[in-house]
Amino acid sequence: MSASQTPRTVRVENVLARYYDRAREAARLLAAEAAPGHPGFEPDFELPPLTEDLRRYLAASDVSVHELDVYQGHSLTLLNMMSNPGTRTTKTFASLLMVARAVHHIRRTGERIAIITPSSANKATALRDAVQRAVDCGLVTGDELRIAVVVPGAARRKLWSSPLSQDTDRRAQNPVITYDGPQRASVKDLAASFVDKFGAETESRTGYRIWYSLAIANYKMADALRALVEQDTLGPAPERGRLHAHAVSSAYGLLGHAFGHRHLLASEGAAPRYLLVQHLDTPDMVLHLRGGDFSRTRVPAFTYDAATGLHRQDADPHFPAVTADPGETLETTFYTQTPVTAEEMSGLIHRQGGDGIVVSLHECFSRYPQIRALLGAAGITLPADPRQLREWSLVMAFTGVLNAADRGLLAAGEDIVVHGSGSYHTADFTELEEAAVNPVTDVDELSDVIVESLSA
Repeated sequence: MSASQTPRTVRVENVLARYYDRAREAARLLAAEAAPGHPGFEPDFELPPLTEDLRRYLAASDVSVHELDVYQGHSLTLLNMMSNPGTRTTKTFASLLMVARAVHHIRRTGERIAIITPSSANKATALRDAVQRAVDCGLVTGDELRIAVVVPGAARRKLWSSPLSQDTDRRAQNPVITYDGPQRASVKDLAASFVDKFGAETESRTGYRIWYSLAIANYKMADALRALVEQDTLGPAPERGRLHAHAVSSAYGLLGHAFGHRHLLASEGAAPRYLLVQHLDTPDMVLHLRGGDFSRTRVPAFTYDAATGLHRQDADPHFPAVTADPGETLETTFYTQTPVTAEEMSGLIHRQGGDGIVVSLHECFSRYPQIRALLGAAGITLPADPRQLREWSLVMAFTGVLNAADRGLLAAGEDIVVHGSGSYHTADFTELEEAAVNPVTDVDELSDVIVESLSA
């Protein structure tokens, strides 16, 4: 592989404003088909009129598409959704539309809204950024819309400082709450328990409607637009289609892309295929895809190599060949076990094609200079020292693609689109202030923090 030539790049500015009518179309479709989610309040799937203020608010939604080099006969293209300097992840897109829906509800009804969300970190950062942007752009006031996020303590170094944490009053009104449960995903159970046990009481005491914002439809609405960006920049898929690779936990982004291809493009062009990339801590989507369940008995056994200090296996090419630790957590972002989306995603791949692969940190380190050079030619900067990375999604996705190509897991001549969903390092952000962290140990403490924040 050579990264010596400058790749062709196409930039699409303000994707959410450009495709605003199509986002509304997706919202109508999702509202019609949405299964009942978590009980409680949720604003309608309606967006406000596209004013200049709203257009300015949505301006953080730029996308760039980079045609990279060819590797092992496979053309590589990067769909870069990491341009918002306030997040560096694709969570920006869904967060902006979710907050826009909240703004529309507030304007229409006069009710105030408090968004409550569990997150492994990136969703929390993106929603907080969207709330801040809505206030800055004059769409809503800080008293009308607030947010409380619940994240695992293990994600502490991934949390971003922002105006919501730097200002003392706004910090108190929009708390960041950490929880060290038995699993990182326990934050979901804790937040859901708050809504179940205290949601109605909190609404009555504070006057804020409580929106538990984890439903997949909230993300499909924005992720569906990826299919439109793909078609408008790369053209309709060739007859054999394209393979879309994504580092995933529950694969919301790929399910959204599939929704957009099916409904917004009316399946124009060949159906997309999907490559799921995961890590050893939560390989559940890959396990389900290949075996129909989440049994860890199908994770191959690793043998310790005393000569290198590494663990190796060659029984299954869909899992790492080498790892420093068979039980490692490569990236805390990916924390979901037994995801409810597995049935839908596995069915999609079985019908349309694709595969799944699990990567290790050692493999990411080994590929890192190669990936850094490849992306550098497209203007995507990775730090020289990989230890500075705080978000590994992009490197994971490319490691998975390159490993799959080397191991013969891809069809010959496969055109591959890598969904650049997240990458940031220590120079990209300032860590959240210690004074802004609110540790809790149970749902009662969580309720106390949220009620106090909504009363401030």
